Amino acid sequence: MLATKLIEYNRIRVRRGGRKRPVPKGIVYGKPKHQGITQLKFQRNKRSVAEERAGRKLGGLRVLNSYWVNEVRWIVTRKFVYRDTSLWVCANGLTCPSLLTQDSTYKYFEIILVDVAHKAIKTDPRINWLCNPVHKHRELRGLTSAGKKFRGLRGKGHTHHKNRPSRRATWKRNQTLSLRRYR
Repeated sequence: MLATKLIEYNRIRVRRGGRKRPVPKGIVYGKPKHQGITQLKFQRNKRSVAEERAGRKLGGLRVLNSYWVNEVRWIVTRKFVYRDTSLWVCANGLTCPSLLTQDSTYKYFEIILVDVAHKAIKTDPRINWLCNPVHKHRELRGLTSAGKKFRGLRGKGHTHHKNRPSRRATWKRNQTLSLRRYR
């Protein structure tokens, strides 16, 4: 079925909110500095998480890019409970955040996946760069647009010199003593 479809748009739902430390009963055995449980933030963005889930689900396709579609909130007012998409509105049509509470909230992203085994993709010079084996699971390695954003590769200039080629590579280069004799 997927061989006939060149490009597929897969909609992924990601739960909004922070990250809770996965420890049993909220007990961290260690120093007080590391005992935080609830106010932790996941380092990657929701869009990158959605791309990763789509890439794992459809392993034969390559993730090209993604975009945000919608947010769904369950709106609770004094009289009504209903589903709202991307707007905070009350039952009378006016915005009143004092009456609203969030119950379960999700973000939706559409992931653009490409079937690189298809002949039309392999022969198209605009997209056949994606067919190279070096681009396998690029969403898992932070090579998509959302991945580059959370890696801090959006900026240019001397203020961003610690981000390239990656933070860890820069740290390793700065910490390693390289002498001429042993090059």
